[in-house]
Amino acid sequence: MKRPMLPLALALALGIGAGTSNAQSLPASAGISQNLAALGAFPLDPATLPAPSVRNGHDIFTAFREGLADPQCDADATNPRWRKHFAHAPARLGNIEDDALPLFGYVVDQLRAAHLPTEFALIPFIESGYRPAARNPSGPTGLWQFIGSTARNHRIPMENGYDGRLSAVDSTQAAVRYLKSLHGMFGGDWRLAVMGYNAGEYRILQSLRRAGMNAQNARPAELPGLSPITYAYVEKLHALACVLEQAEQNPDLMATLDRPVPVLKSHTLPANTSLGSWATRNALDPAHIARLNPAVSVPRAGVRVLAPAHAGSGPQEISTATYATATTTAAAAPTRTTASTTASTSSGARSARRHTVRSGESAWSIARRYGIPLKALLSRNNLDAKAALKPGMVLRFEESGS
Repeated sequence: MKRPMLPLALALALGIGAGTSNAQSLPASAGISQNLAALGAFPLDPATLPAPSVRNGHDIFTAFREGLADPQCDADATNPRWRKHFAHAPARLGNIEDDALPLFGYVVDQLRAAHLPTEFALIPFIESGYRPAARNPSGPTGLWQFIGSTARNHRIPMENGYDGRLSAVDSTQAAVRYLKSLHGMFGGDWRLAVMGYNAGEYRILQSLRRAGMNAQNARPAELPGLSPITYAYVEKLHALACVLEQAEQNPDLMATLDRPVPVLKSHTLPANTSLGSWATRNALDPAHIARLNPAVSVPRAGVRVLAPAHAGSGPQEISTATYATATTTAAAAPTRTTASTTASTSSGARSARRHTVRSGESAWSIARRYGIPLKALLSRNNLDAKAALKPGMVLRFEESGS
């Protein structure tokens, strides 16, 4: 049965207009006041708006770049070996059939919520290639490659046939908690923190004492008595950050990120319910959900699973159908900006002097939408490159007095 066409005003309020790849969607059950508020008819507290269930891939990339402790990369100072080794990472993020981009977005979200540098979001690339089911013959397992003793020390459940290291939810929560502890222990130096993640905090503390250094004056590359693997860990992360920064100069590659990506979040699996039946009930692909949750092989009460944010919200969630349609379209033909759309957008930018930030929007996506340089948008609003936009903020597109 065909669904009736949405009225134009409602479609615009829901953000389903053609050509807006980073549109936010509202549930059909949202009141007419929310729809009118989305059109600017009257103000609405942004806190009352539903969280987005789909976002543009560029927004994930922007959130990562904005959260870096070292926002600028010195490519000449990185190891060419590791740059070559991780050269495939941007292509994996751009592959619509790969889970790397939504998982990367989930980890970036967790780190930013914990006020940690997003350099840490690169650790799963090094450890597991962003594969939740990754297993090492020597014992490390899962997205973050925890060994059994470390997993138990950080409260990852491992009992009754359930290995929480294979849970992206359990292992990420433990990794973020551990990294927050290391980040504080080593004075906010992300390099010392990741060295501690690799070698153990006590080895790093002993090395600092031996060198007569402390967290404030430490030179990580000069710490004595550590494994070459630990020194290389920092080199790998720095090289990978540079590879992702340089990817911004590749228009074809960036076009592959210009697609709708589900926002992943933790859900509690109901008692006596298999993962497959839960996925089917929520109009999700069971094979995809199983791939995201290799820890769940049998029904287990209270277990947390990773799935798109809209799961469990009921059949009225419009974003489910919107995401499925948009993803199919993106798979067939990734979005590319044409000269005509650029001209149209630039024309719109000249007529629009203000923009109210909505949930899920970034400075990059807003600048792109209005066809103006990101640096110009930041400068005109007295913002720096690491500024976080909050829903309800009003941005100016023209210089004062123009």
